[in-house]
Amino acid sequence: MNIKSQKDFFSGLAFMAIGGAFAWGATTYTVGTGARMGPGYFPLVLGVLLAILGAVITFKAMVVETEDGEKIGKWIWRPVGYIVGANLAFGVLLGGLPSINLPAMGMIVAIFALTLISAKAGSEFKLKEILILSIILAVGSYAVFILVLKLQIQVWPTFISG
Repeated sequence: MNIKSQKDFFSGLAFMAIGGAFAWGATTYTVGTGARMGPGYFPLVLGVLLAILGAVITFKAMVVETEDGEKIGKWIWRPVGYIVGANLAFGVLLGGLPSINLPAMGMIVAIFALTLISAKAGSEFKLKEILILSIILAVGSYAVFILVLKLQIQVWPTFISG
């Protein structure tokens, strides 16, 4: 059987791999039942559903005819690097890095860094718009995570909040 859409075929394979990995990882936790769900229940169900979705997409890619075979283009590494780097920076700034004595910078600084770095992945970089977006995300995250959910997340850098 020939692959009729490369994009869908490889996307489906990626969904199946990620879903299978999540489902397999969830089995290390107590799964429980539908009435009494354990911590592994949700990731198991989500992983299985993602794997099923991937199987459907992969099957469709091998059955449904497309005009040009929807070839996969070349990878554009610059945006991928910025997005991965932005997420790494967010994690390091939010929690700090004790191995190099970098203190936690807090949620607000981490959100600003995440937004500024990930914005470099796009074709346009308008600082004013990115700063407005950063402020909206920081205020919204503070409202949701600190005020509503009452999570114990450090908001400001250690040298400011003590």
